[in-house]
Amino acid sequence: MKKNNISFGINPWSGYETANPFYALEAFFDFAHLDYHKNILSEAVIHSHRRKIYKQDNPCEVFVFYSTICSFLRVCYCLKIKSKKWKVKESARSEDVFHLSSLTKQEFDNPFVVFQKAFSENTLEEFEFFIWEVTQLSLSPHEEEFDYDLMTPYVYLIKMLDAGELMRERGVEKIKKEALPEK
Repeated sequence: MKKNNISFGINPWSGYETANPFYALEAFFDFAHLDYHKNILSEAVIHSHRRKIYKQDNPCEVFVFYSTICSFLRVCYCLKIKSKKWKVKESARSEDVFHLSSLTKQEFDNPFVVFQKAFSENTLEEFEFFIWEVTQLSLSPHEEEFDYDLMTPYVYLIKMLDAGELMRERGVEKIKKEALPEK
């Protein structure tokens, strides 16, 4: 049976293509730091409610953000699937250093939980629609009314960004099958 691989679409902004979500995650955070992604996302969401065009001096930056975050969402969806066979390595630091404040203790211990929760609440297509909607509204000079919930996908996306950075920092390892005791 042939496996269907999801295209992460990282080639336009990373310069290469990969089928490995862990390499794509690494490329995403090599492209720009976590704070940059969170800042652009937050400002775009804020500007989606204003008449002012976001990044009016350089609106192409928002389009580049749109393409990178869509790739990131595809990577996160794939990581949700891989959570059964992979785990995040234990933290070498004390839990007192809890700099990714959007995550709960359980999510900090196992970042794969974030992806499972996010994609049980919204589908990949709904997250991509959210990014499309935010991009469109933040670049529009017109104030538009919309009946779409922007906050739920926004909160989950912030959590996924934090979880992705945490996975990158700690690294991942394959879950070893435990040997069954002999009878």
